[in-house]
Amino acid sequence: MSEPLKVSRRSVFQTAVALGLGGSLLASTAGCTTEERPQEITVAGGESGGFYLEFASLLADLLEREGVAGRSVALTTGGSLENIQRVLSGEATLAVALADAAAQAAPGRGESQLVALGKVYQNYVHCIVREDSGIRTFADLAGKTAGVGEVGSGTTLTAGRIIAAAGLSPETAGPERALKQANFGLNQALAALREGSLDVMIQSGGVPTAPIAAAAQETGVRLLDISEFIPATRAQSGFFYDRVLIPANSYGNAPAVWTVGVANLLLCRRDLADHVVRQTVELLVEQAQDLVPKSSTGVQFLSPETLINTAGVPLHPAAQAAYRALHG
Repeated sequence: MSEPLKVSRRSVFQTAVALGLGGSLLASTAGCTTEERPQEITVAGGESGGFYLEFASLLADLLEREGVAGRSVALTTGGSLENIQRVLSGEATLAVALADAAAQAAPGRGESQLVALGKVYQNYVHCIVREDSGIRTFADLAGKTAGVGEVGSGTTLTAGRIIAAAGLSPETAGPERALKQANFGLNQALAALREGSLDVMIQSGGVPTAPIAAAAQETGVRLLDISEFIPATRAQSGFFYDRVLIPANSYGNAPAVWTVGVANLLLCRRDLADHVVRQTVELLVEQAQDLVPKSSTGVQFLSPETLINTAGVPLHPAAQAAYRALHG
């Protein structure tokens, strides 16, 4: 298997020719057997200013422009956990979600209602403190307060697992030394970090995440290396976590730092109409260049051989067929 490939924003999707992003019908049309065009496709994205929502908006625009649906819109949400629930309930057609959250919702391969269209891109866990805070390592956070994502975000799941692996959960560190976890979304956490009511914020997203980059210019931030906790996190929670690099100068003058990476998946329900999946996979292969968020310059894509490796979440059968037809 070839090594992961890092490419620039201009050429990033040339390597991702095998990306299997798909479309799902809402509950009212999911059972269609004829190849009729759904009236609407919705893509559950994420918080305002985040990579999730920007990607979801580009995908929705492409689906509508190319006629996969009469109308397609991106939804502002709290993140992965909420997105998964919206898809399962029929409120959303597609959802972007972290692989660890998706695997938790779709255990095993059986007949899970939640299925994947493909592994989309690499997510980076940002562990951010103020540059003037004096905090240099994760161990320095004992007894302090962390923003760990909005309720409903995949960040809350991933951050909690990393904190436990680092030995700073209440169960392992005790009430005095435990890192207190507060549910702050991206923009709320940045404001609290600037004001000093948060000591650290943990946020999962693309590189760079635009609001974090803006805060780095205004306030000055430092990113902590948390990659040393990957083995323990894997041992406790599964093999969803990889060592990835946030490049130097992604956030102001901050140096390069190793961190935890979690793959992002595009999800839908199993009762998604096959022709919508096929059409969307074909679009994403042929027009992938239209799906690069402008804010992202450091996105990492895996080799084509690994793009269909969806972390234990089964692929939609029509996506499997589309990959075979397109790539042999």
